[in-house]
Amino acid sequence: MKKIIVIAILAFSNWAIAQEKLVCKSGIITFEASVPSFEEVKATNKSVTVVLNPATGEIASLALVKGFRFKVALMEEHFNENYIESDQYPKATFKGKLENFDSNSLTATPKDFTVNGKLELHGKTVAIKTVIKMSKSSGGINMLSNFSVNASDFNIAIPSVVKNKVSNKINVQLNAVLK
Repeated sequence: MKKIIVIAILAFSNWAIAQEKLVCKSGIITFEASVPSFEEVKATNKSVTVVLNPATGEIASLALVKGFRFKVALMEEHFNENYIESDQYPKATFKGKLENFDSNSLTATPKDFTVNGKLELHGKTVAIKTVIKMSKSSGGINMLSNFSVNASDFNIAIPSVVKNKVSNKINVQLNAVLK
C-alpha cells in the first residue's frame, strides 16, 4: 500500500511540476542573409522547441540546424557542410530571461518584453538583448521576436567568392505559440 501511495505522489508531483512550464514544439525560426540584386538567402525551421517558465520569465529554445529548409537544395547543402558545419555543431540554443515578465498582464493585444540571454551557435556563445512581442489567445501565449546577429560573431566564414552575395548581418525571426 505504501508503494502505491508513493508512486501516486511521485506521478502527481511530476504532473504538477510539468504544469509550471509552457512549451511549444513547433516554433518557427526564419533567417535571412540576402543582399539586394542577388538570389535570396533565406531558410525556415518549423520544428523549434521553446520553453517558458511563466513564474520566473526564464525562456529557452532549441533548433536543430539540419531542420532549416532553403528554396534551393544546393544552398541548404552548402549551409550545412561549409558554413554551419551541422555535423559538428548540430544545434542552436538560446537561454535567457524576460525582464519584468508577468504572465497575468498578457492580453490579446501584443505587449513588448525585453529578453536578455545567450545564443549558442557554431560552437560560439553571444549575448543577445532583444524584444519579444507576447499576447494571450485561446491557443496559448503567442510569441514573436525579430533580431539580427552577425555571422562573423559565430566564426562563420563567408568565402570571398560569395561575399557580395551573402550578408554578414543575419535577420532572425522567431514565432511560437506556447501551451
